[in-house]
Formats: sequence, C-alpha cells, structure tokens
Amino acid sequence: MFSERLRALRTGQHLTLEGLASELNKMFPTDKQHENTPAQIGNWERGVRTPSYLEVQKLAKYFDVTMDYITGLSENTTYDLGRLFISDKDLTFNGQTISSADRYEVYQLISGYLHGKENRSVKPGFQNGFQEQLDLNINDN
Repeated sequence: MFSERLRALRTGQHLTLEGLASELNKMFPTDKQHENTPAQIGNWERGVRTPSYLEVQKLAKYFDVTMDYITGLSENTTYDLGRLFISDKDLTFNGQTISSADRYEVYQLISGYLHGKENRSVKPGFQNGFQEQLDLNINDN
C-alpha cells in the first residue's frame, strides 16, 4: 500500500523521482552520504526496499499527510477546516501565508455562507434546483 500511495502522491504533484529527491533534500538537509536519491525513491515505489521510519515521516511532512495515510493504515484524507483554521499550523493559499486575522475572516466567511445556505430557497422553474435565490424579504412594490 505504501508504494502505491507514494507514487500517487508524487505523480499527483507532477514530480519526477529526481524532483522529489531534490525537494526532500532541500526541505530536510543532511550530509551528502544520507541525501535522498531518485533510485532510492524508485525502489520504495516499486516495493523493492522499505524506507525507515524517519524517511516515512519526511515524506508525510512533505506531502502534508499523516504517516498512517501514506503507509496505508488509514483512508482518511478529510480535513475539518474549522479545526484547521484554529490550529497553530501555518496555512498558505497559492503560496501566500494566511495571517491569523485573515484566517479568522475566512473562517467567518465560510461559517456565514454555510449558515446562510440553510435559509436559501430554490426558485421554482429552474432545472435540477441549481439556481438558488436568497430571500432578502424585499417587497416588489
């Protein structure tokens, strides 16, 4: 399961074996003798070799998944955004760090959207109910 998950995570980010090795070496610097290599990662993906606990931990951190997920012990890749926004984890959007004030604003926007969604009604006559309308209690006089 590990080898399939690693390959899926790597190819899902359009990384080559060389690219992933380079990224890991930048993110987790070590001496030349212990650097990750494309051949090493390829062996992990083919199931020829098994990475150490520390290597699995590095991969999980790099791909921002749990070690249970990457090793196949868990299928859960769902994140609760509410918990994520109040956590102490650094959050980024398109490469920009989201400040704590912005995190709060985005949290409020999502919360307001979901709360308001309960008060929306579907306008009759629209196919499959995709067109929604907010009831603003405005008289048409």
